[in-house]
Amino acid sequence: MDLVTPGFGLVFWTIITFVFLVLILKKFAWKPILGAVSDREEGIKNALEAAEKAKLEMENLQADNHKLLKEARAEREAMMKEARDIKNKMIEDAKDEAKEASGKLIAQAQASIQSEKNAAIAELKAQVANLSIEIAEKVVRAELSNKDKQVKLVESMLGDAKLN
Repeated sequence: MDLVTPGFGLVFWTIITFVFLVLILKKFAWKPILGAVSDREEGIKNALEAAEKAKLEMENLQADNHKLLKEARAEREAMMKEARDIKNKMIEDAKDEAKEASGKLIAQAQASIQSEKNAAIAELKAQVANLSIEIAEKVVRAELSNKDKQVKLVESMLGDAKLN
């Protein structure tokens, strides 16, 4: 027998051993191996589906976050606008109040000035009248002491009366 060319017995026993090994593997190892491969394939498939669901959920969450962020910005802008409007209204109200108060103060001051002016004029008139009466009394006493001076005084007064 030659070692390079196998004989019929060696081929026969090799085939029988191979068939026997295939049957044993089929009965005991093939199903568990295929089950493990199938389980692994199912696990990968489930993991891919879960990853896809997670990806979709993340996209939805990002869209919701963007929407919430947009709403928050819009609400912030509305609040800022409202605050600016309130501030401007308060400023305008304060200005109006200040104008009104200053107008009242000015009117009171003008009224006070006018009343003080009128009082001063009245007092001045009274003093002028008193001085005029005193001067007139002194002049009249001096003038009336002499008869000729009395006549001249009456004539000058009559002349003044005609001019007015």
